Amino acid sequence: MERPTFSPFWHRVAASRPRLRPHVQITRQLYRRGRWHVAHDPASNQFYKLNPIAHEFVCSLDGGRTVDEAWRLILSKHADAAPTQNEAIELLGQLYANNLLSIDAAPEAEQLLKRSTERRSRKNRQQLAGLMYLRVKVFNPDRMLTWLEPIFRPVLSTFGLVAWAVLVLAALWSVAPEWRRLASGIDQLSNPTNWAWIFGVFVLLKAWHELGHGLICKRFGGQVPETGFLMMIFIPSPYVDASSAWALTSKWKRALVGAGGMIFEIAAASVCALLWVSAPEGTLLKELTYYAMISASVSTVLFNANPLMRFDGYFILSDLIEVPNLMQRSMQMMKFLFQRHLYRIPNSKPPTSSTGEALILLVFGVLSLAYRMFLFAVIIFFLLSSFLLLGVVLALWSIVVWFLMPLGKWVHWLASHASLSESRSRAITVSIVLTAAVVLLVGTVPLPDWRRTTGVIEPVDRRGVFAGSDGFVKSVEARLGERVKAGDVIATLESPEMQSEIALAEANIRILQMNRREALADADPGAARLAEQQSEVWRSSLTELQRRSRELIIRSPIDGVIVTADPARALGGHLTIGTPICEVADTDRTRITATLDQTQAAWFFELPSGSYTLRMRPASDPSRVITATSATAIPGAQSRLPHAALGAAGGGDVSIRPDDPSGRTTMKEQFTIKILAPESDLANLAPGQRVAIRATLPSKPLLHQVIDRVAKSLQGRVKI
Repeated sequence: MERPTFSPFWHRVAASRPRLRPHVQITRQLYRRGRWHVAHDPASNQFYKLNPIAHEFVCSLDGGRTVDEAWRLILSKHADAAPTQNEAIELLGQLYANNLLSIDAAPEAEQLLKRSTERRSRKNRQQLAGLMYLRVKVFNPDRMLTWLEPIFRPVLSTFGLVAWAVLVLAALWSVAPEWRRLASGIDQLSNPTNWAWIFGVFVLLKAWHELGHGLICKRFGGQVPETGFLMMIFIPSPYVDASSAWALTSKWKRALVGAGGMIFEIAAASVCALLWVSAPEGTLLKELTYYAMISASVSTVLFNANPLMRFDGYFILSDLIEVPNLMQRSMQMMKFLFQRHLYRIPNSKPPTSSTGEALILLVFGVLSLAYRMFLFAVIIFFLLSSFLLLGVVLALWSIVVWFLMPLGKWVHWLASHASLSESRSRAITVSIVLTAAVVLLVGTVPLPDWRRTTGVIEPVDRRGVFAGSDGFVKSVEARLGERVKAGDVIATLESPEMQSEIALAEANIRILQMNRREALADADPGAARLAEQQSEVWRSSLTELQRRSRELIIRSPIDGVIVTADPARALGGHLTIGTPICEVADTDRTRITATLDQTQAAWFFELPSGSYTLRMRPASDPSRVITATSATAIPGAQSRLPHAALGAAGGGDVSIRPDDPSGRTTMKEQFTIKILAPESDLANLAPGQRVAIRATLPSKPLLHQVIDRVAKSLQGRVKI
């Protein structure tokens, strides 16, 4: 790319005699097989990376040589590789802004005050723009960490890393058998009565996390000049400034400093997991260790280990792939591509000349921008649904920061930037066309509208088998999984009390018949009628006893397979009337049962059945596509799932009440949908298997879809 050598502003700096400030430290590092130099100001904890030629240029500025003399010296030695006058001005300005360079054009104290004021102003503007992530400095922890580091030194070693791995594996081994109970308890986190404990555990874990960063940084000789609280959505999370690790020569040491917090936090989660498994049910220790275990693992995976946000994973990734300033340069890369290929600005400068690094910056920039917007949308949606006023404030603020302010900067750039002086009309036209295309695409072009849920295969005909009378289970003729026909005996009960009652009734009937005959022989019609009436009462009782006696033999109500429970488990036990024994399911005819909550189900009731299609893929065979022939809903929402496999404890998506051992009582009421499909498509799919269901609704513009889903999801959930 052609770079103009000379600058019209060169005369402003050519005669100045700058120099690096005396206390600036220079450290050499290797990045992507190239040598770099890191300039560090310990007083302000500012850093700046210099390539070898820029480092040579800066070092030639000794306070006696002018900028022009130093530039011509570098130009004579490196020719086209030397920085241009514009690049030299930019370099000097960045070093000056970071308090690394002093210039004799003004008193030193005045310059330092000016730079400090500018840095504070810039920092305040950044914090104001990032309302959800405010930093509040508290104190300097360096002396405390210097005292603690020798105490922790034995575990800050290879031996400590091996011990950490053993601890984590032991925790995973102990928790693995309890994963269903672990998953079913997550709903407790949304209970407001637990929030105080959860908040306390979260803050303590994050303090332990930041201690890990600080101790490992000190272990490698770094400084930790600042600690405080990072207000994440107004929730205080401790932080430490371990940026001095940037000056470490080994990228593996820098990565370890970045991973130190996660190492400490996962160790704490592992200890809590071992305590949780062994703690008695219903105790405070059981609850606190559960909160700590979930908080440490979820926050580590979603935030700290995620390289798409400027947390630990981001800095680790940046160090390991040796691409410094990954976030900032990725945004610069995207701006460069827009300027070069959309606005055709010939002198636009890319942040890198390496093809491989440019690809990394582009991919990271697109992914990080998409993820941050998604995460902000999720956070704001949660606040809108739980705390309406706070959610509205943050939503409006995010609209201003994420859309209106960038739009204003874009318009200002189009109207005034010097690079567009010869093609401003074309740039404005391109911008208008691009904006119109986006508006048309989002607001008017119909796009497929897909809704998803989870269903389970179940028999069309499924009957419960219950004890018809009180009695002891004498024998069992059918077991779980066996096929039976209608009328086949499943189990036989016996009841000595009932046999005694039948014998008593029969004896009383015989006695009363004898009394009736004697009364007739004695010509006493009144006594005969009384005996007959009493005899009828006992006959009715005997008929009922005989009916109940026949129900001691439990038979299958339909042809099918014994499911849900093994009748043999009741062998020898006593059953009362109505006790469920098992179920019989006709597995030859099946259907799909799905659930939709009250906000998701609106489309099902609003649209006519022929305007949408339902396609399903079994979890056991995702390549198999099943098309529904019809679907009906059971009137009224219910808090009882038709099958435990639809609940979170059974691997489904529906949140289940933690106090329900059956795993079928839902936190929110659900509509049950019955879906029919051709029998040939459902062949070889056993009842109980889950299927992924996708409903294809009439196409609508993307903006209409988003507004509809948000409005439906917020119905009945917003709270002030």
